[in-house]
Amino acid sequence: MSAPPSLQLEPGKVVLTGTWTLAALQAQLPALPRDLEFAARNTPAWDLSQVERLDSAAAILLWRTWGESWPAQLTLPEALRETLNRVAKLSVEVPTSTEKARSPWEIPGRLVLAGASELRGVIALFGQLLLDLGHLLRHPADVPWREFGANVYKAGALALPVTAMVGFLIGVTISYLSSLQLRSFGADIFIVNILGVSIIRELGPVLVAILVAGRSGSAMTAQIGVMRVTEELDALSTMGISRTIRVVLPKVAGLTVAMPLLVLWASAAALLGGMLAALLQLDLSLAYFFDNLPRAVPLANLLIGLGKGLVFGFIIALIACHFGLRVKPNTESLAANTTTSVVTGITLVIIFDAVFAIMTRHIGVPNL
Repeated sequence: MSAPPSLQLEPGKVVLTGTWTLAALQAQLPALPRDLEFAARNTPAWDLSQVERLDSAAAILLWRTWGESWPAQLTLPEALRETLNRVAKLSVEVPTSTEKARSPWEIPGRLVLAGASELRGVIALFGQLLLDLGHLLRHPADVPWREFGANVYKAGALALPVTAMVGFLIGVTISYLSSLQLRSFGADIFIVNILGVSIIRELGPVLVAILVAGRSGSAMTAQIGVMRVTEELDALSTMGISRTIRVVLPKVAGLTVAMPLLVLWASAAALLGGMLAALLQLDLSLAYFFDNLPRAVPLANLLIGLGKGLVFGFIIALIACHFGLRVKPNTESLAANTTTSVVTGITLVIIFDAVFAIMTRHIGVPNL
C-alpha cells in the first residue's frame, strides 16, 4: 500500500513523504496550497527523497509554489527530477495585456501592410496559375475538363435566372425614370441611346459582376475553405495531385469564360425591360427600338462590355480562391474570409470599372 502524502516542517527544511498524485491529494487540496506557500516562505530547503510517486498535477503544484524557479536547496531523486523538468519546460508565463498609446499612423500602417501581404499572395497565386497553364500545354491529358465544365455550369448556367431577373428590372427602372425626364424636353427618341450605352457598356457588366461576386465568389471561397478545414487539400498534396490544377484553375477559368456570356444575357434582359417600359411610357414601338439601337450604340460598346465581363470574372475567381486558400482550420476563419472575399471582389470590380472608363473614354461614344 502506498503511503499518503505528507508535508512536514523540520528544522531548516521541508520534508515531503508518501505518494504525491492527484488522486492521493484530493482530500488535502483545499488546505494544501496554503500549507505549501507557508512552508516556501519560511524554509528555502526542500527534501523530496522520501516521495514514492510524483505525477504532473503535483509537480505543477510544487513548481508554482516555488515561484516557477528551483529552490535554493533541493534533495530530489532522479526519477522525480525528470517529471519536474518537464513541468519546468512547459511552464509558460501568461502575458499581461498592457495598454499603450497608439500612434495615429499605426492603424493606417497596419492596413497598408495587410494589403501588401494580400497583394503578394494574389500575385503568387496568379504566377502559380501561369506555371500550371504551361504544364497543361505540355501535358494536355492532365487538363481537368470535368472540373472546368462543372464550374462553367455552376457559375454560368445556374446564374441565368437571377441575372435575367435583375437585368430586366434594372432596364425597366432606368427606362421609366429616363422617360420622365426626356418627355419634359421632347427628347423621347434618345431613350434608345441612354438605355443602350448605359446598360451594354456600364450597368450590365457591373451588375452581373456584383451578383456573381456575392453568389459564385462566396461559394468558391466557402468550398475551398471547407476543403482546408477538412484537410482535403492536404490529402490531394499527399497523393501528389496539384491543388491549383484540380481546384483553383478550373474555378478561375470557368468563371472567366462564363462572365462575358452572363453579361450578354443580362444586358439583353435589361434592354428588353427597357423596351417594354419605353413602349408603355413613351409609346415607342419595339420595331423602332430595334432599328435605332445599332446606330445609337456602336459595336465597340458591346466589345467593351464583354471585355469587362472577362476581366471581372477573372478577378472575382482569383480573389475568391486566394481567400479560400487562406482559411484556417476553424469556422470563424471560414466566415471571415468568405466575407472578405466578397467585399474585396466587389471593390476591385468597381476600381477596374473606373480604370476601363478612363482608358476607353474616347471609344464607342456615338456622335449625336
